[in-house]
Amino acid sequence: MSTSVQWLGDTESKPAPGALRRVQGLINTIDRESGQDRLSNFDDARPWLVANGLLAKDDAPTTDELRILREVREGLRGLVIHNAGGPAPDPTSMAPLRDIAAEVAVRATVAADGTVTLIPAGDSVRARLLGLLLVVQDAQRDGTWAQLKACANDDCLWAFYDRSRNHGGTWCDMATCGNKLKNRDFRARQRSQH
Repeated sequence: MSTSVQWLGDTESKPAPGALRRVQGLINTIDRESGQDRLSNFDDARPWLVANGLLAKDDAPTTDELRILREVREGLRGLVIHNAGGPAPDPTSMAPLRDIAAEVAVRATVAADGTVTLIPAGDSVRARLLGLLLVVQDAQRDGTWAQLKACANDDCLWAFYDRSRNHGGTWCDMATCGNKLKNRDFRARQRSQH
């Protein structure tokens, strides 16, 4: 069993609202600067997956499921990079999201008040990942999806929720990534002037 690790995503400074926080949490299971990846081994992944509804309490993730989770994570990261003004996600990064959407059935439920809800049919990791895609769908409809963005620092790409008044936030943390990017841009301008 691995020793207790403090994960950067455990204390999110710019959390997304409601269920969208689970999507943000999956994206932020890797700290790209340190290389620390919560989904790289079973002991680190399992408690987080259970706590975030991506794995049943009595299950353990398989090697294939961890790979799929990492692939879906990167597909979702591509979407939030695009939300921050980056390029549209490439087809390769979208393939795992499309596969989940095509492979897992959805069923509708109707509440006593008439509210219709779509839910994944099944309890597998893939079905639970489809549940996250349904969260993305709901966020796209209610307008919150566009505010889930990725840091502009290519070494970081941390998912953050932009609560700025004009929705023009560009960094997960001004004190670290913002200063790094400003310094990099300043040095580039200095080099071009000489």
